Amino acid sequence: MRPTVSSSRSSLRSGLPRWLAAISLSILLAACGDGSSGSDSGSVSSSLISGSSGSTSGAQPIAATASNTVPITVGSGAQNFVNIPNVTVTVCAPGTSNCQTIDNIQVDTGSYGLRLASDAAAQIVGSLPINASTNGRQLAECTQFASGFTWGTVRSADVKIGGETASGIPIQVVGDLADSTVPANDCINGSSENTSRQIGANGILGVGVAPTDCGVTCTNVATSNYYSCTAGTNCTAIAVALADQVVNPVTKFAVDNNGVIVQLPPVATAAASVTGTLVFGIGTQGNNALTDATLFSSTEFGDLTGTYKGAAVTTIVDSGSNGLYFTDSSLPACASTFYCPASPQALSATISGLSGTTGTVNFTVNNAQALAAGGTDYALNGLAGSLSSSPTLFDLGLPFFFGRHVYVGFATASNSPYVAF
Repeated sequence: MRPTVSSSRSSLRSGLPRWLAAISLSILLAACGDGSSGSDSGSVSSSLISGSSGSTSGAQPIAATASNTVPITVGSGAQNFVNIPNVTVTVCAPGTSNCQTIDNIQVDTGSYGLRLASDAAAQIVGSLPINASTNGRQLAECTQFASGFTWGTVRSADVKIGGETASGIPIQVVGDLADSTVPANDCINGSSENTSRQIGANGILGVGVAPTDCGVTCTNVATSNYYSCTAGTNCTAIAVALADQVVNPVTKFAVDNNGVIVQLPPVATAAASVTGTLVFGIGTQGNNALTDATLFSSTEFGDLTGTYKGAAVTTIVDSGSNGLYFTDSSLPACASTFYCPASPQALSATISGLSGTTGTVNFTVNNAQALAAGGTDYALNGLAGSLSSSPTLFDLGLPFFFGRHVYVGFATASNSPYVAF
């Protein structure tokens, strides 16, 4: 899932419509018809780069039994949305045992920070203190997407995932401010997406390479996504220091805080549900060594380069998008802009890290109409769609993760960001 911003906000990642990250099976069926017809020098083996996305011979996840692991489920979830990888998160008022355990939180390697839908977190939201801006007013944030926006307060919380805890960190609660308070300038973009139904999950766990959700861009009031409000009204843009921005929770764990590994089992074509594992830390314990993978160094927000059918593309590895998204006019599209080829199409793209490591990603595009025809499958391999609004972007969404161990290395003072698989 990639927030979109104006060109002046270039340090945030531009682009994808929010529906790419969340589309219900019923919507997919309606749209498609009735279903009748670190650094590159750390590179090791490239064995996981060959083979189609999610091939049945792909890697299996480890059991989620250690303290630095938590199960990932791709199934019907909270809202019957397809290809949404969900985990369970416990959110507590800082320093207390007043907590709520919330399931169906989407794992998103394309964003940064925890965002809770206020309707799904009603038990705990009132106990989470709203953070103050530098002028003493309430701090809020607007996150823009190509098809909509989220709006809500920034609050402090203890966040527990598996056996790991991030204490007193800034998170965003979306949908807890009235629609009338949404800033008219630099926020409204399409429809409001502030409920669990609109998001397709009860929240979003952003575990991409960046430690904060906006970086240096939001330290400048002219390009900030943050706002200062008086009792939820009269909101004006404000600069926010890095330490006060919504933060990737994993970076604040006491240990296992330098990255994550997303492990999902293979899916031949479609399945009702599958269970994988989210592993915290890379090379910090016996269960998270970086093996049988190639490192691709990225920009500070996870972008790579590559080519598809001879054209240069910006490539992202993004579990928050429910399909593979790229522009290819030779592939017939359904009414929903998902691709519906008459037969499975075996395709490939190259991917390149900033330090020069390259590899070939082989993948299959299946007919979206056929994938959705059963009406009960929520893990769909080969689901792909067009990106006419972003023709130079190649999004390796959730189908890419099936049958792979995908490593996301965080940007730190001593380490460059990377993805590896």
